[in-house]
Amino acid sequence: MIITDSGPLEPANQNEPLVVMGAGLVGSLLTLYLARRGHPVQVFERLPDPRQQGLAGGRSINLALSDRGWRGLAGVGVADDIRQVGIPMYRRVMHDGAGALTFQPYGQENQAIYSINRGSLNVALLNLIAQEPRVQVTFGQKLTQLDMPGRRLHLQDVASHREYEVAYERLFGADGAFSAVRGALQRLDRTDYSQQYLEYGYKELTLAAGVGGSWQIEKNALHIWPRGNFLMIALPNLDGSFNATLFFPYEGDKSFAALQTPADVTAFFQVTFPDAVPLMPQLTDEFFDHPTGSLVTIRCFPWAYHDSVLLLGDAAHAILPFYGQGMNAGFEDCTVLNQLLEQHGEANWDRVLNEFEHQRKPNTDAMADLALHNFVEMRDRVADPRFLLQKRIESKIAAQYPGQWVPLYSRVTFSPDTSYADAWAAGQRQEAIMTRVMPLITNEVDFEKPEVQALIEQQLNRPATRTSC
Repeated sequence: MIITDSGPLEPANQNEPLVVMGAGLVGSLLTLYLARRGHPVQVFERLPDPRQQGLAGGRSINLALSDRGWRGLAGVGVADDIRQVGIPMYRRVMHDGAGALTFQPYGQENQAIYSINRGSLNVALLNLIAQEPRVQVTFGQKLTQLDMPGRRLHLQDVASHREYEVAYERLFGADGAFSAVRGALQRLDRTDYSQQYLEYGYKELTLAAGVGGSWQIEKNALHIWPRGNFLMIALPNLDGSFNATLFFPYEGDKSFAALQTPADVTAFFQVTFPDAVPLMPQLTDEFFDHPTGSLVTIRCFPWAYHDSVLLLGDAAHAILPFYGQGMNAGFEDCTVLNQLLEQHGEANWDRVLNEFEHQRKPNTDAMADLALHNFVEMRDRVADPRFLLQKRIESKIAAQYPGQWVPLYSRVTFSPDTSYADAWAAGQRQEAIMTRVMPLITNEVDFEKPEVQALIEQQLNRPATRTSC
C-alpha cells in the first residue's frame, strides 16, 4: 500500500484502473468494497491526509450512524472496528428555556443511533484502506478537467502545482457536495441539477467534559434545545465532551448577523440556553473562531455516464443533516452498488450503473424531503406537549398493531430493508391518520376510548392511496 502527498502513482493494473475521486467517508468505504472484490483502485483526494495534517476545527457536524450505515460497514467486515469510536444514543433529550428536560426514545428498547466523530471515522476507514495492497491513495490532488470520452483525468498537485493526466477505465465521483466530477457531468446535454440553500447556517461549539473526562449531561442521548425559529443540538464524544451545533438564521433579530461581539453572544446564550452556558467555557472564542457553515440540498440526474463514470454520496445527493442520514445514505450507495455487482457481475458495468442511478434517485430525493421535514420537527415541534403526546399515542398504536404501524423515524433509521421512498410514503399516510385521531385525544388514557380504537382500526384497514414523494 502506498499513500503519498507528493505526486501521482502509476495504476496498479494498466488494463483495469478503477479510480475513486475523494477519500472522505463514502469514497473510503467504496474503495474498501472495490478492493475486497479484487479490483486495484487508485484514490485521489484534494485535501491533505487527515492523519498527518489533523482536522479543521469547527467544520464537521458529529454524525449519527444508524442501521443503513452499519450495514454498509458490515459489508466489508469493518463494523466492529468502527463501533469502537461510537457512542450509542437511545433517545432525544429536549431542554426547554428554563432547563427542564423531556425525553423521546428513538425506537424500541436497546435501539440506538451512534454518535460518531466524522474525523475519527474517516481516519479509521483510511487506516483500514492502508491494509489493502490493491489500493493506492494520493492526497493533495485536485481534479481540474475530466475528459469523459477519452477516459482521462487532468489533475494538479496542490503543493507543487504540477499538472498531469491519469487514464481510467471507470471513475467513481465521491468528492462531496461540490464535486468536480459532477461539475463535468453537468456540462453534458440533458443533465438536471439544482441546489437549494437553507436560510440557516450552522456553528460548531463545544460542551466541555467534566472532571476526569466525565459527561456533564446524559451521555447516551442526542440533546436538543428547540427554540421555535432555531435550535441547538449536542452529540457526545468519547472524551466526555459534546459536539454542539447551533442551527441559526443568517439574518434577522435573532441571527448570526445580530451577534457581532462577545458580549452579544454571551448575553444571547445566557437568555436562550441557560443550562448549556456553564458547560461552554470557550463559547465566545469558538463562536468567532469557528466558521459559519452553510446548509444545502443538491439534486441532479443522471448520476452516470455510459459505463465509465458514476456519482455516489453527496456528489449525487447532498441533503440537510437533520435526519442524520447523509452519511448513512452514502454508505447505502456502496451497499447497493455492491449488490448490483453481485447480481450482474463486473462484465455488465453499463447495466449496473444504469440500475444503480434509477434505483437510488427516488430514494435519495425522498430522503432530502425527509431531512427538511425533520428540521421543522426538531426546531418547532419536539418541545410541544401535543406533539409529544402524539408520539406516545403512535407508540401505543405500534404496540397494538406490530408490523402494521411502524413510526416514520424507525422506518428510516432502523429498517434498512425499507427504502427511503417507501418509508416517506408510509409516514405521510400515518401522519394523515394521526390528524384524524388526535382531535379525539387529550391524554394517553383517551387512547382506550371505543371511538378512538374504532377510528384507528378503520383507518389502518383502508386501502393505501398513492402518495407523492
